Amino acid sequence: MEPIKVHNGKTVALMNNNIDTDQIIPKVFLKRIEKTGFGAFVFDEWRFLKNGDPNPEFPLNDADRQEATILVTGDNFGCGSSREHAAWALKDYRFRVIIAGSYSDIFYMNSLKNGLLLIELPQEQRDALAQLPADETIQIDLPNQVVRTSTAEYPFAIDATWKHKLENGIDDITETMAYKDEIDAYEAKWDNIYA
Repeated sequence: MEPIKVHNGKTVALMNNNIDTDQIIPKVFLKRIEKTGFGAFVFDEWRFLKNGDPNPEFPLNDADRQEATILVTGDNFGCGSSREHAAWALKDYRFRVIIAGSYSDIFYMNSLKNGLLLIELPQEQRDALAQLPADETIQIDLPNQVVRTSTAEYPFAIDATWKHKLENGIDDITETMAYKDEIDAYEAKWDNIYA
């Protein structure tokens, strides 16, 4: 998992509340078994018109927002089903950070485990971020737990365990492999018993 310490990026705002996982990645695209390739289908039903053309009214299609790596959004983001594909799709699209008012618990955990930094900020601060010009780069400073713009700083809270994992790129497998010697010793003990 790629570590996140200080991320500098541009924003795109999608300020709807209650965006569910089926809107993030429609179920028709869940046939893949890899974690990659889902980014092309993120928000598919909103990003594209029925004829397949990009929807000119959808924020992610704005020509000046194509470099955005930070999504600013509404409350209860990632509600609905527990599909981990939603986190895969957002990350594969290019997002590194999501800033919302709140998250579904399962989506929140799936995202953290896949290296997405999820930040909760109040409505007023998110509204200010949503109004930033497309060419403004903001800074997400995870060690100091602050979102910085050219004119403001917004502190955020994060569980210390998840902060450590994100800063150091530690996923579940990496964490397990820290105990490799103990695992090998345990397996060797049972190999000897049944030899």
